[in-house]
Amino acid sequence: MKVASVIVDVPSKQTDREFDYLIPAHWLETIKPGMRVIVPFGPRNIQGFVTEIKAESEFKKLREINEPMDLEPVLNEELLDLGNWLTENTLCFKIYAFQAMLPAALKAKYEKKVMLSEGVHLNQLPVQLQEAFKHEEAINWDEALKNGLVPILQREAANGLLEVIYVVKEKLKKKQLKYVIPKLSSGELEAAHDSLPQKADKQKVVLKYFVEHSDPVELRQLLSQLNISASTVKALVQKGFLAEQDMEVYRDPYENRTFSRTEPLPLTEDQQRAMVPILDSIEKKLHEVFLLYGVTGSGKTEIYLQTIQDVIEKGREAIVLVPEIALTPQMVNRFKGRFGNLVAVLHSGLSAGEKYDEWRKIQRKEVRVVVGARSAIFAPFENLGIIIIDEEHETSYKQEEMPRYHARDVAIERAKKNNCPVVLGSATPALESFARAQKGVYTLLSLPNRMNKRALPAVEIIDMREELRAGNRSMFSRKLFELLKERIDRKEQSVLFLNKRGHSSFVMCRDCGYVMNCPNCDISLTYHKVKEQMKCHYCGYESYVPSQCPECSSDYIRYFGTGTQKVEDELGKILPEARVIRMDVDTTGQKGAHERLLKEFHEGKADILLGTQMIAKGLDFPNITLVGVLSADTMLHLPDFRSSEKTFQLLTQVSGRAGRHELPGEVIIQTYTPEHYSVELAGIQDYDRFYHREMLMRKAHHYPPFYYLALITISHENLMNVVSSTEKIAAFVRSRLSNHAVVLGPAASPIPRINNRYRYHCLIKYKREPELNKTLKAILDQYQADPKSGLLVSIDVNPFILM
Repeated sequence: MKVASVIVDVPSKQTDREFDYLIPAHWLETIKPGMRVIVPFGPRNIQGFVTEIKAESEFKKLREINEPMDLEPVLNEELLDLGNWLTENTLCFKIYAFQAMLPAALKAKYEKKVMLSEGVHLNQLPVQLQEAFKHEEAINWDEALKNGLVPILQREAANGLLEVIYVVKEKLKKKQLKYVIPKLSSGELEAAHDSLPQKADKQKVVLKYFVEHSDPVELRQLLSQLNISASTVKALVQKGFLAEQDMEVYRDPYENRTFSRTEPLPLTEDQQRAMVPILDSIEKKLHEVFLLYGVTGSGKTEIYLQTIQDVIEKGREAIVLVPEIALTPQMVNRFKGRFGNLVAVLHSGLSAGEKYDEWRKIQRKEVRVVVGARSAIFAPFENLGIIIIDEEHETSYKQEEMPRYHARDVAIERAKKNNCPVVLGSATPALESFARAQKGVYTLLSLPNRMNKRALPAVEIIDMREELRAGNRSMFSRKLFELLKERIDRKEQSVLFLNKRGHSSFVMCRDCGYVMNCPNCDISLTYHKVKEQMKCHYCGYESYVPSQCPECSSDYIRYFGTGTQKVEDELGKILPEARVIRMDVDTTGQKGAHERLLKEFHEGKADILLGTQMIAKGLDFPNITLVGVLSADTMLHLPDFRSSEKTFQLLTQVSGRAGRHELPGEVIIQTYTPEHYSVELAGIQDYDRFYHREMLMRKAHHYPPFYYLALITISHENLMNVVSSTEKIAAFVRSRLSNHAVVLGPAASPIPRINNRYRYHCLIKYKREPELNKTLKAILDQYQADPKSGLLVSIDVNPFILM
C-alpha cells in the first residue's frame, strides 16, 4: 500500500493542508510528487497536487485517488519546496502558491489526449498500444483510462515515445500542421518517377522534389513552391509513394521575425571589473547576490549576455526577469540574437497557447534561457546557473494578489537552492537593495560611466509656476516648445513623457465645484475622450459625460488634469506638422501593438513618441535627442512613503533615453515643485546624494529599509463592522508584539471605499518580531474560518502599495 499526500483545490482555511489518499494498485508506478491528480473530496471530484508519497497514513479509512492528470510531474521537487516557502512567507493558501507556478493553460477547463512524440513510428510501441494508435493519431485520456492503458502509456512517455497534450476546450490546442513525407527511398522514388505516364507531369515534379529532399515538408509550402494543387499530392499518397502526417509546431510568437545573430561586444574596463566576481561565483557554484549599479546606458545588458553565455557553456540554465511588457521587444531581440532558439519568452503579451508552448519548451529542456516578466521566476528549470533581475527597483516585480510575492525574494530563495548567483541590475536601485549592498549583505558592482564615455544628457528643470506668471497657459513650457520645433526641423526624434493615461483626470463644475465621483468607490471618475465616457479605474463603473452639472444645472463643466490623449490633441494644434505616436494602455491593448508602434518610431515614421511610463525604460533609439517630462509631480503627492523614490527613479530612467548614441541629448523636466530634492537630484542624476537624503527621511519616520512593514486591510459593506473589527485586530497585534514594533491604525485606507466595500487598515512597522508570523496567521485563521461574517481580511507583508 502507498499513500499520496494531496493539496486540494479548495482555497479555504479548513482545507489548507495535505489530505491522504490511497494510491490504487494500477497507479502505483504512475503517481509521483508534483503531479496533478483528481480526487474525491466530499461529494465531488476535484483536482489537487501530490506533494509526497509515503508508505502509510495515520488515518484509517482512506479514499482512493481517481486518476492522475499528468504523465509527468508539472512541478519538480524544487518548485514543491518553493511552494511551501511561498505559503509561509506570503501567508497565502498552498494551492495558490502551486497554481502561481503554472501557465494559464494548465488551469483552464480542458480535455487531455495522448499522442506519439514527433518522429516516433508505430512499430516502436508495444503491441497493445500499436492497436490503440492504429486508427487514431491521438487517444483520448478518458478512453485510455477506461481501457486500463495509462500505466503502459506512462512507461512509454518516460522513454520519450509518447506525450500528453492539453486541448483546452476552444481555448488551447497544440498547433498542428499537415506535412508531406516520402514513403520510399530516393532510388525507389526515382523508379516511380520514371514509371509515371507522360501526362502526369505535375506528379513527376513532386517526386523529383522528394528524390532531392528526403525531409518532411509542410504541405502549404510544397504547394506554393512547386506551384501545384493539393489533388496532385493526394494522388501520390493514394499510390503509396508519399504520406501525409499532422505534425506539431510550436506557436512561435516570433514566427515571422528573423533575429540577426550578434557576437559578444568587447567590454570596457568597468564592465570587465564588474563581471569577474559574477563569473567567479558561477565557476565555484556559490550563492551570492550582486547589485549591478550602472548609470543609464552603461552596458548592463552586455554583462548579462556574456555571463549567461558562460552559464550555458557550463551546461546550466538562466532566468532573466525584465519589468513589464515594454521591455520585451528590445530585450527579446538582444537575447534571441545572441542565443537563438535556446531562449523561451514568457510575458503577458502572449496568448494562452503561446505561453503554454514556451513553458513546455522549458519543461522539455529544449531551451536554456527564459526571458520574461515576474512569473517567469517559476520557470521549471532544474539546473539554474544564474538569475538576473533587470531594473530591479521596478514595482511590477511585486504581485498584488495572492500569493503576494516579490520576484526578488523568490529569485534569492531559488538561487540558494541551486548554489548560483543573483544579479540585480539598475541605474536607480531600490533603497532597500542599495542599503543591503552598503552593509555587505549584497555585493556592490558599479558601472559609473556610459559606454564609450558618452556624456549624460544635459537636464534643465523648468518651473511651471513661472510659465503661468508669464502668461503661458499651455502644458508646454516655451523652452520645450522651441526645442520640439528645432528637433522636427533637424529631423531628430523626441520623447514626451506623462505619468498617466486617459484624457483628463476629472470633470468639475466651475460654478458649484461639483466633481463626478464613482457611485461604488470614493474616487473621482476619469474622462476618456475616444468613447466620450467617464470610467472608474477601480471597479470598472462607466458613465456618460454630463453636458450640464447634475447639482446646479450650470453649463460650465470643465475638464481638469492632463492625460496622454489631451497632450496629443494639444500637439496637433501647436505643431500640426509633427507626426506623433501615442503609447499608453489604450493604444497598446491589442496583441503586438507595442512592438508595432516602437518599430514605426524606430524606422523614423514619427517625430514624437508620447507615452506613459511604459516608454520610460529600456528604449534605446539612436535618433532620440530630446526628452520632455510634462509633469514631474504627479506621483510626488500620493500618500505613499515611496513617492519621492519612485519620482526620482522615473525621472532618471526617462532622462536616460536621450543621447545614447552619436548625437548629444537634452532633457527638459517641467514641474510645479522644482525645489523638491527628488526632482532636483534626478536633474543631475545624483543617486548617491538622493540615497542619503531619502534615508534620513526613512529613518526619521520608521520606514524601510530601517523597518519592515506589514499591512492588514479589512473590508466590509458595513462601515461600523469594519471599524470595530479593525480595532480588535490592532489591539490583538499590539498585545502580541514587543514595544519596539509600531502599530498604526485603525485608519481609513487612502481610497476608503471600493466596489461598495468600506476599507480600513492597520500598518505594522517592525525590526525583529519572532511572533509576528504566528500572530498574522492567527488573524487570518480567525476571519477565514467564519466566511458568513462577510469581512475580508488581507495581509501584505512588505507591501508596495499602501492605497
